[in-house]
Amino acid sequence: MPADIKTAPSSRHDSLQGAVFTFQSDKDRFEAIDQAFHYRGDVTLTVRSEQVEGYIFNRDPKATPPRIEVFVKGSEEPKIIPYADITAVAFTGKDTADGKSWEAWVSKKESERKAEAERIKAEAEAQGHL
Repeated sequence: MPADIKTAPSSRHDSLQGAVFTFQSDKDRFEAIDQAFHYRGDVTLTVRSEQVEGYIFNRDPKATPPRIEVFVKGSEEPKIIPYADITAVAFTGKDTADGKSWEAWVSKKESERKAEAERIKAEAEAQGHL
């Protein structure tokens, strides 16, 4: 986990939404960028002194220099940003995968099945079959 976390992530589903990472080493930077790449939402990157908000859709940590590609909000062209230029990563967009774990899906389906069984039972009772 990157060194400096300014805002702790929501503990609801272990989402990074709301977290802000700054770096004390290149290892911290690489870890934060890796997490941002896997995040299913927009991030706000501090790139030198400017803020870039968008969705990281590609990364190449082995390139010289290592870089990411971002679909920047309000722009039609993706932007290539070298890792070394990124001084902070904020997970600002809604995490579209939050709460969509296997356990959540199973729980939802079980609830739907029970509701359907109750509906069928009520229908059968209304028709005098039970």
